[in-house]
Amino acid sequence: MHYGFIKACAVSPSLRVADCPYNAQMTIEAMQRAAQSGCQLAVFPELGLTGYTCGDLFLQQPLQKAAEYALHEILKASEPLNLVALVGLPVIASGKLYNCAAVVCRGQLLGLVPKSHIPNYGEFYEKRHYCAAPAGIKEIRFAGQTVLFGTKLLFRCESMPEFTLAVEICEDLWAPLPPSTAHALAGATVIANLSASDETVGKAEYREALVSQQSARLLCAYLYADAGHGESTTDMVFSGHNLIAENGALLSESRPFAEGCACTELDLGRLLSERCRNTSFEPVTDGYEVVSFSLPMKEVPLTRHFSPTPFVPADDTARTERCELILRMQSDGLAKRMEHAHAKTAVIGISGGLDSCLALLVAVHAMKKLGSPMEDILAVTMPCFGTTKRTRSNAEILCQELGVQFREISIANTVRSHFADIGQSETNFDVTFENGQARVRTLELMDLANRTGGLVVGTGDLSELALGWATYNGDHMSMYGVNAGVPKTLVRHIVRYEADTAATPALRDVLLDILDTPVSPELLPAKENGEIAQQTESLVGPYELHDFYLYYVLRFGFSPAKIYHLSKAALGDRYSDEVLLHWLRNFYRRFFQQQFKRSCLPDGPKVGSVTLSPRGDWRMPSDACVSVWQKELDTLS
Repeated sequence: MHYGFIKACAVSPSLRVADCPYNAQMTIEAMQRAAQSGCQLAVFPELGLTGYTCGDLFLQQPLQKAAEYALHEILKASEPLNLVALVGLPVIASGKLYNCAAVVCRGQLLGLVPKSHIPNYGEFYEKRHYCAAPAGIKEIRFAGQTVLFGTKLLFRCESMPEFTLAVEICEDLWAPLPPSTAHALAGATVIANLSASDETVGKAEYREALVSQQSARLLCAYLYADAGHGESTTDMVFSGHNLIAENGALLSESRPFAEGCACTELDLGRLLSERCRNTSFEPVTDGYEVVSFSLPMKEVPLTRHFSPTPFVPADDTARTERCELILRMQSDGLAKRMEHAHAKTAVIGISGGLDSCLALLVAVHAMKKLGSPMEDILAVTMPCFGTTKRTRSNAEILCQELGVQFREISIANTVRSHFADIGQSETNFDVTFENGQARVRTLELMDLANRTGGLVVGTGDLSELALGWATYNGDHMSMYGVNAGVPKTLVRHIVRYEADTAATPALRDVLLDILDTPVSPELLPAKENGEIAQQTESLVGPYELHDFYLYYVLRFGFSPAKIYHLSKAALGDRYSDEVLLHWLRNFYRRFFQQQFKRSCLPDGPKVGSVTLSPRGDWRMPSDACVSVWQKELDTLS
């Protein structure tokens, strides 16, 4: 399977001004290398068969004929190659000269696309030689073939329709209304730009931003092939700054003057998913013609980077900024809710674990925002059968360092009384044994909030909600869930950020120890040595895997097969294929089974692109069947 991927490159071959045979040969060799490397699309610079800097030589018939013959040679050389290539050359049509891109595939000239916007300012004087693209589409005879000529052409792969290509040329991108906007709305998922952008101070950064932003606006892949070394340096210098972007992300580039090639895989399935869910992306196909081409599609080895932690930036600065922003979002949401409810206290169940730690930190920030004393935060530890000395101690130290009220309510007697009421044995460590404790804890918090005029702050995170790892009407419920939009992998980094910026060494130490504590609800008796017996990740699986699955299930709606494929690329160095598949099966099973818990979640702030609020981003029947997804999982090995 190709999973919606194609491999593509933007290349600046060696060039000699006005030497069309040489330029054709260099282009052919680059095409062959691209095909050998598995590329299905290769984009070359503007006027690459002649050179962009020919000046008045463009009006010389010998150069025009030489360019046409060069294209003829490229067409012959392309016959055995499994790729689409775009090369630039001057074309005479209806007695006028046009700056064109030729779309070539396996010996066939699929189309000629003329440049729409002709620059005639500063160092550019193209109107001296070239006409702007005419309206409409017509047939012309060129390079021995009858071919469509016009800007409104889409080139679609028969075996992979999501690979739909359109073209614009250099200045077209820089214009107020680029042709690529209409191309994308007409169905193009890949935009190729053949360019000759001379290098000046600061231009590379601007060019990167322009390409990236256009790919984001159009929800497309954008390939920018730039003229490089070999162009005339009489008045300008060209750097070969090739770029490939996808939906706002710059995936690959050859740095200016590096004489390199930008090459990567494009996830066209991802782009279609984005367009499907974006109601502002309205198709408009008026005036367009589709040219089909045949190209065998096969699985593309992935070389582009897929983050094993898609919720967590790899860059230290970006990660710090994200942690700061999320804390502000969480605390602002809680502050607003407390203002609206006229709450006198924020009541939090503090276990000494990771999630309750973050919720408490958020409450501290909210109180600072409200100008309220820290004593208005009531942190309650509720030890029972599984509480360990380590977590109990960390809970108390954390509260002391933050200056909040700390209370201990032992729930053991209440739980025993409840067990006696329902006939539950205290030695039967089943789901009733666990959930009974969780519900008693919530009961204590709710009633304490009522008595103190407060609001119960929820601690459950996004990862737990996805897996249903919460007790219904127990820790599943609160009056405001500040962590509901934060996955576990990100919770860790936010707490780490708070540790790194802690006001005291003692606060830093306790936060670091909380981070080092195994994740556990502590609902089963501890080991004989006092250590935590019930470790969540040994039961439901590693959170870094589940967060990876969650991201691609919710954000893009990918199939299980594609998610498994991506997980091998991102996490295969740490987990075997068998382990990845095992926990992927587990994720889907729990995700479908536990929707009923998500259907009645308390309010909480959305902090990222993925969330499970039934009032916001995720609406799913609680009794939806998993069989379609399970059937595909069963085919994987």
